Amino acid sequence: MAVSKIPLVEGEIYHIYSKSIAEFEIFRNKAEYGRMKDLLGYYKIEHPPLKFSIFRKIKDREKQCAKQHASINNLVDIIAYCLMPTHIHLILKQLKKDGISIFMSKALNSYTRYFNLSTKRKGPLWESRFNRGIVKSNEQILHLTRYIHLNPVTAHLVDNPRNWPHSSYREYLSEVKNEERSCNFSEVLDITPQAYEEFVTSQIEYQRKLATAKKTP
Repeated sequence: MAVSKIPLVEGEIYHIYSKSIAEFEIFRNKAEYGRMKDLLGYYKIEHPPLKFSIFRKIKDREKQCAKQHASINNLVDIIAYCLMPTHIHLILKQLKKDGISIFMSKALNSYTRYFNLSTKRKGPLWESRFNRGIVKSNEQILHLTRYIHLNPVTAHLVDNPRNWPHSSYREYLSEVKNEERSCNFSEVLDITPQAYEEFVTSQIEYQRKLATAKKTP
């Protein structure tokens, strides 16, 4: 995917995609996936009150209070996400000028530092800054969330998207406690959890076949 020059505008929604260099596996265990998820939740705040390394050590109650206090000054809303072994998919609404750029820079750079330190590695981790595409309607958002949430199924990592703990799918099914939720999609999607589950799972075989066809010379 070529780097897009689509401008990032406040109030607009975008599909953001970033992958590792040479499809290098950058998420290999629960701790690494958890680190990236925490970074996404933390750096959406415009002015984080603490360094992330300090913030993640405080008690859960204090952590939640800090999140709530800062939520009125977010750079972005996370509408959906999926973390894969070699890449990440996000649907983001930009709330502040340059919000997505600042958010992605902080989150990706922080994860690179963490990964390189823990693996005694040097150098860049991501293929490029990030790629983006604008999402122009709520119907597009709905279909894009399905595509993103089915990524682990399409890759044959799991047979059902609810079995992949590193995406927002279970948030869409209302199976995640409010204090543990990362996403805000109520303003753009009007669908019950039951209807959404049916909408997603009905497409599993088609999306797998489509992915196979794309790989066939």
